[in-house]
Amino acid sequence: QVQLVESGGGLVQAGGSLRLSCAASGSIFSINDMRWYRQAPGKQRELVAIITSRGSTNYADSVKDRFTISRDNAKNMVFLQMSSLKPEDTAVYYCNIVTVGLDYWGKGTLVTVSS
Repeated sequence: QVQLVESGGGLVQAGGSLRLSCAASGSIFSINDMRWYRQAPGKQRELVAIITSRGSTNYADSVKDRFTISRDNAKNMVFLQMSSLKPEDTAVYYCNIVTVGLDYWGKGTLVTVSS
């Protein structure tokens, strides 16, 4: 069984920064993509950032140049450094990992950006 636990969310003022972490544990043999999604109140879940097993990254246009995704393969962890935060970044942020044929989700961590 695989578990993902996110941490690092909280309340921050606009223009501030936060760093989210996600730790994967359990029977993990090989992780391909690692992703961050977010879901704002009343909106659909959206993909924020992806990092492949080779370290290639891709971002939603709304966070490009403000967020940075990274991973530590030895520790099965993925991170999301968020800077220049805006009120519209307020959402529950979810970690997602893709293995061979399966993907797993964390329970989310709330990020609230005040204006």
